[in-house]
Amino acid sequence: MTPRTSLSDDPSVVQRILDHIDNKTTDLSDAIWREPIENYRSAERFAAELELVLRRYPTPFCPSAAFPEAGSYVARTAAGTPVLAVRGTDGRVRAFRNACRHRGTQLAAGAGCEKAFVCRYHGWTYGLDGGLRHVPHQHGFPGLDKSTRGLVPLETVELKGIVFVTQQEPHLGDADLDKLPTIIAPSQRLLQTAELEVPVNWKILVEGFLEGYHIRSTHAQTFYPVQFDNLNVIETFGRNNRVAFPYRAINKLRGVPPAERSADGKLTYVYHLFPNVMVATFPASIFMTVLEPLAIDRTLFVTYVLTDRGEPDVDAGAVSKRGADLVNLGAVEDRAVACAIQQGLASGANEFFEFGRFEGAIGHFHSALHAALDAARSCRHPDARR
Repeated sequence: MTPRTSLSDDPSVVQRILDHIDNKTTDLSDAIWREPIENYRSAERFAAELELVLRRYPTPFCPSAAFPEAGSYVARTAAGTPVLAVRGTDGRVRAFRNACRHRGTQLAAGAGCEKAFVCRYHGWTYGLDGGLRHVPHQHGFPGLDKSTRGLVPLETVELKGIVFVTQQEPHLGDADLDKLPTIIAPSQRLLQTAELEVPVNWKILVEGFLEGYHIRSTHAQTFYPVQFDNLNVIETFGRNNRVAFPYRAINKLRGVPPAERSADGKLTYVYHLFPNVMVATFPASIFMTVLEPLAIDRTLFVTYVLTDRGEPDVDAGAVSKRGADLVNLGAVEDRAVACAIQQGLASGANEFFEFGRFEGAIGHFHSALHAALDAARSCRHPDARR
């Protein structure tokens, strides 16, 4: 599996899949990867992942479709930090630390649309650009300069249908954003958002998205009847991955001229956006899932479901219900296995997890995470060693 700077087009991916079907093969990495069990159980390692990677690298926060108009906002915790993102009247999305500059009260929760953010404690009011606009009884704060007391901004980039937020200096890895393909098209609109906490380390959950080696064993009655076991096309771009999970219906493309072959309805692409976000394409919808670390053994699934099917006044959920039901059933199966892995960490049976050549995207993830930690430590302490 050779690292790439760009992704293959649909006809190329389809041909690779058809060749794999004919040859009873799949994409293979150059080597296995062994990840120490301690890296899933160490409080020190977990703290470093938050501080040195999730807060210092541009991390996908939510889809652009969550901000359809000026004043649209999303407020949630990311890498342990309360974050408020909002689209301004100038069309730009900005993210801030979600805390009033008076007494630190969070200004918003969930999602919605506002003309301004008013602190529910004492009424300090902030504009959509984060500026402090009004302080009740301001004479009680002699010398207060409102121009210096706006919401604390975070580096924010809106690109390829996704809003990225970087929380702390020094910012690392911005160049990787240039390698991103268009993942969520402007035609996609937000259908629903859901959150679910699971008692599993976030990296175990990442791993579950990145290989098809488990399809037959784990998803015998859900995905396996419509997909293939252990047949994937895996591509890396920068620190990111894209894994193609073909449907059996892809065989219908054999009679289609190669240049006209489309992946739509014939496979699922899973984009892994480093470090903790998955974007999965389905025939009638796109799922963007943020695997938000809460603790060493707890993760919050934040899932945004998007669609470009139907008109805004039509219940597009009905259009994609069958596919969504299948995806949800498969997700339940994956979470059950992830929980079993988490519980197995305490068994003492393994010193490391061994990811085989079928699981190259997982090896790439861990390699990138190790490299990111090393780079951040070197930046902070030039003499530091892992």
